[in-house]
Amino acid sequence: MGFSCGIIGLPNVGKSTLFNALTATANAEVANYPFCTIKPNTASIAMTDPRLDILAKIANSSKILPTRIEFIDIAGLVKGAFRGEGLGNQFLANIRDTNAIIHVLRCFEGQITHVDGSVDPIRDAETVDTELILADLNNLEKRISILDSTIRRQDKNSIHMMALMKKILSFIREGKPVRIMLPTLTSEETILLKQLQLLTAKPMLYLCNVEEENAVSGNLLSARVADKAADEDAKTLVISAAIEAEIAQISNAEEKKEFLYSLNLDEFRLTKLISSCYKLLNLLTFFTVGSKETRAWTLRHGTKVVEAAGKIHSDFQRGFIRAETISFADFAEAGGEQAAKEAGKMRIEGAEYIVQEGDIFYFRFNI
Repeated sequence: MGFSCGIIGLPNVGKSTLFNALTATANAEVANYPFCTIKPNTASIAMTDPRLDILAKIANSSKILPTRIEFIDIAGLVKGAFRGEGLGNQFLANIRDTNAIIHVLRCFEGQITHVDGSVDPIRDAETVDTELILADLNNLEKRISILDSTIRRQDKNSIHMMALMKKILSFIREGKPVRIMLPTLTSEETILLKQLQLLTAKPMLYLCNVEEENAVSGNLLSARVADKAADEDAKTLVISAAIEAEIAQISNAEEKKEFLYSLNLDEFRLTKLISSCYKLLNLLTFFTVGSKETRAWTLRHGTKVVEAAGKIHSDFQRGFIRAETISFADFAEAGGEQAAKEAGKMRIEGAEYIVQEGDIFYFRFNI
């Protein structure tokens, strides 16, 4: 299963510029007019992980395969999207297919046209939030209507689903996104919620797109966004998409480092964005290491090792016997699999073991 983040926002806030920076290409057209992006641009981005190089060097691996996250540049939104205005239907369908949302907010002044005639990231955020909430409202009202006939037959699952939908409906009618109420849901309700594919239940990162001079610490506009995010269980990140797109085109590592230094940036902010998305999706990384390849794999926190085996091959999961496990720290300190084993650092884990960040697995199976 892949993991994807949808890049959303009003037209002309910097979504496609950000996407170009992520891909280090000019695949997403950038222009000063609304709906420049019609069809969503998609790219699979490698997750930078220095542990891979360490493991590959120890194992003398021929190949290194990082884990990846998919980013989708989605068409700009306008008021009335939930009714299909502008590219509303397409916009909402594309968001529904993603696992998390990066909401780009314009926090810079300038000559670029704004669809509402002025720069106000809180107003912009509320415009998009309202459309997503109204889309969820319509979704729930239709589902409740359809379920009415099933409820009359006393179907237990339908009764539980109806109760949950009415609970959520009451909440979002107050103009609040579903993600705020997630901590209050029971484990059963959380499972049922996934079936509803609600847009405002997705984890959200507000990305404040600022001017070059404010790329380090942000500005007054991004500070207002941070206050909003704190009230609704969302995350924020300050970035200058224009700078990041420029840096991404520099191929020489030393030149890139010097450019970052000249801007008082200690790192490529896109690296931080990718790692922020990783956390947003509640992901962890485990490894398989050998002479042919060293590879990083992605799972959600709380996943059992038998499911991790299935990520590599269905036969591994079907015939799972055990997982010979070494932590990254122990593997690196010992200098390899055999040395870690001799030092008593290899553990034998059964199917119920919960995968931990940085685990290295050697799966034993029989079919």
